[in-house]
Amino acid sequence: MQPSEDFDAFVAIVDAGSISEAARTLGVPRATLSRQLGRLESRIGVRLLNRTTRSLVLTRAGEALYPRARSLLEGAHAAVAAVQRLDDVPRGLLRLSSAPLTSPVLGALVSAFIRAHPDVQVELHTTTRHVDLAAEQIDVALRGGVVRDPGLIARRLLRSDMLAVAAPKYLELNGTPEHPDELARHSCLRGFVEGARPATAWPLVHGGKIGVDGPLVTNDLSTLLGAAVHGLGIAVLPRQLVETEVDGGRLVAVLEGVVGLEVSLSLVWLEREFIDPKVRTFVDLAVDWAADGRWELGAKPA
Repeated sequence: MQPSEDFDAFVAIVDAGSISEAARTLGVPRATLSRQLGRLESRIGVRLLNRTTRSLVLTRAGEALYPRARSLLEGAHAAVAAVQRLDDVPRGLLRLSSAPLTSPVLGALVSAFIRAHPDVQVELHTTTRHVDLAAEQIDVALRGGVVRDPGLIARRLLRSDMLAVAAPKYLELNGTPEHPDELARHSCLRGFVEGARPATAWPLVHGGKIGVDGPLVTNDLSTLLGAAVHGLGIAVLPRQLVETEVDGGRLVAVLEGVVGLEVSLSLVWLEREFIDPKVRTFVDLAVDWAADGRWELGAKPA
């Protein structure tokens, strides 16, 4: 018998809500999981799940066993991970989270990391949300702005100031704002606050905010840049992203030194007694790249 495998199968089925979904998640045949669940039920002599055509429901015995089985498995996995950390070799699955970026720098970093550490696999999830690292089992996240969570360790990779910019043809048609209050009559192209809510205000350099509105809200900086270049309105974007367009005359900075702020890009991970070698090594590589100026490419989350 393989009690560890059987517990793994039981916990995976409960977590996924069905045998088929658990099989897809684990990458094993559905019949294998069904056989392992049946073997576990036979061994302990009770039914753990009531099966219907549409769902699986825990029995009272299943409800009692599930948290204990999960705790045992987590303890076993933690023990294995602790032993593996002793040789200080990066290995296993590294789960990363990042907002969509406007440059290939993250892809280049991940590629270099994998080539240097062949025992590591990487999953990169892109989202504009500030993910809950513990709940979503994320090892490292690339995050813009101030890191306020006391349970996270942060290493800053990049600083950038944000500029309000517009195309010359937009300003010819609508006038150039000379005071923040004038933005109320302008088409303002906006992002999302912490990836969740459409921005309704832009920050002022010396403190405070000014209300804004407009026809476009997007979490994609490339879309905001393209919309501004094509004359749809005024956008606030990282200097590194717009400086080529400004130098080429396709965009003009407006209210410079009045509207905008300095932002930072950081790597964050959970504070723990022991840092997994793959996490530490990835962070060290990213910091080295930052020291070499490789992040100075407008690679800032929305």
